[in-house]
Amino acid sequence: MEIKNIIFDFGDVLLDWNPRYLYEKHFEDKNEMNYFLENICNHDWNREQDRGRPFAEAVQILQRQFPEYQEKIAMYDDCWATMLRSDIPETVEILNSVSKTHNIFGLTNWSAEKIKVAYERFDFLKQFDGIVVSGEEKLVKPDHRIYYLLLQRFGIKAQESLFIDDNPANVKAAQELGIYAIQFTTPQSLKEELKSFNILV
Repeated sequence: MEIKNIIFDFGDVLLDWNPRYLYEKHFEDKNEMNYFLENICNHDWNREQDRGRPFAEAVQILQRQFPEYQEKIAMYDDCWATMLRSDIPETVEILNSVSKTHNIFGLTNWSAEKIKVAYERFDFLKQFDGIVVSGEEKLVKPDHRIYYLLLQRFGIKAQESLFIDDNPANVKAAQELGIYAIQFTTPQSLKEELKSFNILV
């Protein structure tokens, strides 16, 4: 087995994104903020933007349901860039290292509208050999079809590829398709796992 291609997830692997970075500045009550992020602008709602739903439509849906939070719901779109705090330097360092010896690809659940913010802010994303963004394809991980799309679009083989993602369901889906996969927890543990694949020394 020779790994030729390394596929990176973006959020919580290479990029530090969290809605709390925005809303902790706009809620005086932490419990209310938690309620808002767990029950209103929550993961399932945001996932539909990752699947391609426009933010303007998504915001209107919630504003009709929760008129008392109209302003804060609008912030999720208008102030989205505040949620994207930074890159994760230790993982970017790993990326820079493996890119010298392997093809590197991105496979991310991300809004087609908001991925532009990441592209504009982080130059290291320019070195990828190819990137598949869920919002542009109207498919989200762990749907097998988005993995197949990446393999076919860039002409790479599952058995020659290694996928890195923090979400266990996404890792499992890759493995089901014959792609080697690592669940990301910390940059240090990723280094150790990559050494076990003889990718880092």
